[in-house]
Amino acid sequence: MPHDSRRRAPARLHRAHGQNAERGRSDLGAAPAPRGRPVRPDRPGRPARPAKRRRPAAAADRPQTELDRALAAAADAPHPPETTFRELGLPAPLVSTLAARGIDTPFAIQARALPDALAGRDILGRAQTGSGKTLAFGLPVLARLAAGTTRRREKAPRALVLVPTRELASQVADVLMPLGQPLGVSVTTVYGGVGIGRQIDRMRRGVDIVVATPGRLIDLLDRHAVTLDGIEMTVIDEADHMADLGFLPAVTRILDATPAGGQRMLFSATLDRGVGRLVTAYLSDPALHAVAPEPADGGATEHSVLVLSAEDKIPVAAEIASRPARTLFFVRTKHGADRLARQFGRAGVDAAAIHGNLNQNQRERALAGFAAGSPRVLVATNVAARGIHVDDIELVVHFDPPNDHKDYLHRSGRTARAGASGMVIALAEHAQVPDIERLHDAAGVTPATHHVQAGHHVVRQLATSGTPVSPPARPPVTPAAAARPSVTPPAAARAAAARAAAGRSAGTPAARQRSAGARSGAPPARRPRRPRRSSPAH
Repeated sequence: MPHDSRRRAPARLHRAHGQNAERGRSDLGAAPAPRGRPVRPDRPGRPARPAKRRRPAAAADRPQTELDRALAAAADAPHPPETTFRELGLPAPLVSTLAARGIDTPFAIQARALPDALAGRDILGRAQTGSGKTLAFGLPVLARLAAGTTRRREKAPRALVLVPTRELASQVADVLMPLGQPLGVSVTTVYGGVGIGRQIDRMRRGVDIVVATPGRLIDLLDRHAVTLDGIEMTVIDEADHMADLGFLPAVTRILDATPAGGQRMLFSATLDRGVGRLVTAYLSDPALHAVAPEPADGGATEHSVLVLSAEDKIPVAAEIASRPARTLFFVRTKHGADRLARQFGRAGVDAAAIHGNLNQNQRERALAGFAAGSPRVLVATNVAARGIHVDDIELVVHFDPPNDHKDYLHRSGRTARAGASGMVIALAEHAQVPDIERLHDAAGVTPATHHVQAGHHVVRQLATSGTPVSPPARPPVTPAAAARPSVTPPAAARAAAARAAAGRSAGTPAARQRSAGARSGAPPARRPRRPRRSSPAH
């Protein structure tokens, strides 16, 4: 039975002043959950009024907890001085591997989090997409495992990284695998949508780091294909997105199965929907490291709203999709993604769709083709938003309005990554304008608004904007390949053999007789029956 790995004594909260504040770090402990407003009793003699359903408050309107305030103080701290990975304490082999891949200078979240993470402290981090967050937790995990003396065991990984989506699991593993190989640290992925047998086999052979989604990891736990009693470090990435998807019960079950004394690092954009309780229950005296997000209104991202009629929405979207650069469209539903991709195809624009109904191979092919520039247009749902990490996406289009400002920011975060510039456009029908205005207010965005139709000059300008992306060139055909005989598919070969057999049989006397009978209209002659042999008398 898994032991309870929750921290028994909540740590004290130290305000982010003095030395810790200068480093962009703050320490925290248990934070009391905010209580709602007390209900005023009804006046005597007056009938009770029915309760009104309130809209969820925007993030800016919600009361801040002590934990939120401590994170805000950490984000407002001065930027750490320029440093190197070697000065931060990474081992020389890891520094050399980073340099060979062109990674020489740590990003802000890495410079702030690495010293405490390498020292074994629990970490609570906040950083936006594209800020170098993966290396902020990945490098300490690799360095500490490489320096440790624990040997790899069957079915018992030494470190665990929990992520909400399959795509994010693959991308985190793609970052960590080449860095871990020179150190002798192995990395594997565990997620749904693919066969479980191969994942069970990898666990049986032993692995150091598992990057997993909660559901599939619990499947392996239930099959006794993996045990978490050897976990030394646990990372929870994008905890707020896991809360949005309803994964927190699975996350708590997984954390309960890990040893209480292990290091834990949690990264989350927000602390609502149970994330704050997860922090206070499972992190012990964590160091807070946060990087202030780039302002959504301004900076490198340009936001716009195109107000149009329902009849013009598809033509305008198709005209924008015809641009020569990568364009990412977001819709609400899986069927809507497939439908919009087909509509683009009928308009002469090649597009791919990515959503939860596709298996993992289909999703990976769609993402790989989009990253390579063939096709240049990808249509995705909200669930896939955080799993799309493709460089040089210059335009994000909200074809369907997002559910809230958080979804708007997560979708929009696929462009203007790592200091690049980008555009974000929302297509709004006239009845949707008030809701989109409230959404932009909650997100802190003041967009430019244009009333357009198909062929409008703003639409034409968008259709010709962006850096052209050429599809990957096909390898040239060599003379040896041109002279090589073509291989006929089996079905085509069988059909050709049947036609040849029919042609050979056409010249036989029986075939000529059947053909003559068919032309004359006479019934075909029957073959005379052989006389039946009489059995000998007994």
